[in-house]
Amino acid sequence: MDIVHPRVAGIDVHKKIIWVAVRLPGDSLGERKVITRSFRTFWRQLQTMAAWLAELGVTDAAMESTGVFWWPVYHALAGAGIEVCVCNAAHMRNVPGRKRDIADCKWIAELHEHGLLRPSFIPAAEVAALRARTRYRKKLIEQRTSEGQRLSKVLEDGGIKIGSVASKLLGKSGRAMIEAMIAGERNPGVLADLAKGVLRRKTDELQMACDGRFTESHAQMCALHLDAYDHLTAKIAGLDVLVAGAAAPFAALIARLVTIPGIGPRTAQVIVAETGGDMTRFATSARLAAWAGLAPGDNESAGKRKKAAARKGNQHLKTAMTEAAWTVGRTATRPGARFRRLARRFGRGNEKKAAFAVAHTLICIAWAVMTRNEDYAEAGEQYYEQRDHRNREHLIRHHQQALARLGYQVTLTGPGDGHPPPGTRTPTTAPGQAA
Repeated sequence: MDIVHPRVAGIDVHKKIIWVAVRLPGDSLGERKVITRSFRTFWRQLQTMAAWLAELGVTDAAMESTGVFWWPVYHALAGAGIEVCVCNAAHMRNVPGRKRDIADCKWIAELHEHGLLRPSFIPAAEVAALRARTRYRKKLIEQRTSEGQRLSKVLEDGGIKIGSVASKLLGKSGRAMIEAMIAGERNPGVLADLAKGVLRRKTDELQMACDGRFTESHAQMCALHLDAYDHLTAKIAGLDVLVAGAAAPFAALIARLVTIPGIGPRTAQVIVAETGGDMTRFATSARLAAWAGLAPGDNESAGKRKKAAARKGNQHLKTAMTEAAWTVGRTATRPGARFRRLARRFGRGNEKKAAFAVAHTLICIAWAVMTRNEDYAEAGEQYYEQRDHRNREHLIRHHQQALARLGYQVTLTGPGDGHPPPGTRTPTTAPGQAA
């Protein structure tokens, strides 16, 4: 097998120690020499390791993406001018029965020597800064949601059912009632009178919802959860400012991504943070979708395609695009129309499949926007109907079968045979009668 990297290092990374195997040209033609050493993972030791590899003339190194422990190793090697290939551990499994640290680093070096390893995407410094902030913001939002759910459980234990009447428990009305109960108010009528806006129309229901066994113990727990919720809200607001600062270099690209239906500023920031905004890494939109884990899985054997789950992919990008798909499903846009068409096709209870498919559509649109550096051009909600109209026979057959499933007997008459002009209403008939 051809040697792609003649001077290469393979590194097996652990928390406290790393093992390094170096493969170099030997004394005779075709011979390879292997040198192995171990280093501690303190920063100065890693710099020593990088300097040692540079002295040996090593130009390329490979290692597994082991948790967060590879980060300082990568920065030490990159600082020494060595090209680093960080790989998925699942792509470089050793031969069974040879699981040792020294054997692992030698195996990694040998694979990379022949160019058999596929590097993972390592973002540039400014992209990494944005990525760290957007991921942390997502964690804080999830924690805030958890605090709201814990608060709801305490209220349920106290027999308080505000969440069953108000659409938003921690809206202005719900929050005013909860704070009043924490302060000691127990009168359902007084609590219900704190409702604001349209919720005042449900005063009778709110009185019943606020009549429970809410005790001082419940009040103390509600106060703790409410304080935690407010603290997280303040942290998220502060983090939004940091995210906006880190996203400033990508402002033009984010502005273009926001033109896509369902994608707001936060989702656009996540797309840039996870992909880097540079689509030269992805030759086609299908590759980006597969990398994000939004492409159907492949499992074909003997000419037969079997059911296969999508790959894990980039979970942060996958989650953001799926959330955007649920949002776009409520819009009068082409992606929104696609969501509703797929939801009808898959049937009730299978909306998640429609959301996944539309998330795939949205990431492909994002790829086109970033590749062409153009705003998204909306085709309109009527796009699919207009497209289907080109296949008139298919459209007629579709509606005829839909009416037949509802129990109607359909008789088709063409234009000029008593067919009403477009836009006119015709009397409806009961199921079973001729139309």
